[in-house]
Amino acid sequence: MRTMKINTKFLGEVEVNENDIITFEYGMPGFPDLHKFILLPLDADLPLAVLQSSEQVEIGFVVAYPFAFKKDYAFDISEEDKEDLKIEKEEDVIAYSILTLKDTFPESTLNLLAPVVINANKKLGKQIVLQDSSMYPLKYPIGALEGSAK
Repeated sequence: MRTMKINTKFLGEVEVNENDIITFEYGMPGFPDLHKFILLPLDADLPLAVLQSSEQVEIGFVVAYPFAFKKDYAFDISEEDKEDLKIEKEEDVIAYSILTLKDTFPESTLNLLAPVVINANKKLGKQIVLQDSSMYPLKYPIGALEGSAK
């Protein structure tokens, strides 16, 4: 198990296991040239983490486990996305939503329209845009969400 140190946007220098690096074959929207990211937990008591680029220190996203905030959040993954992520079992899939932090946490918004889907087993990730944009908005106020983390 090899470790490496990376500089992060929010947490300074951290040591990570190279095996934990997640490959985004197509990059992230807006950052097509960045392919290597790592999930760094923020607090064990919160369903939040940082999705940090291991290639560019300035690129890191605060992400949330959306089901903790919205119990009925659900979406289907297209066959193309399943192939891209080499998904074999539903249990291997973890989904996160990118959080836009505001002055107070309840004013922050959650991107429910474009979840970050990760195959934890294969260490592959992709941000997918859901087809039904009326059901899940791009900037949903987190204070309006009802879930177990509220």
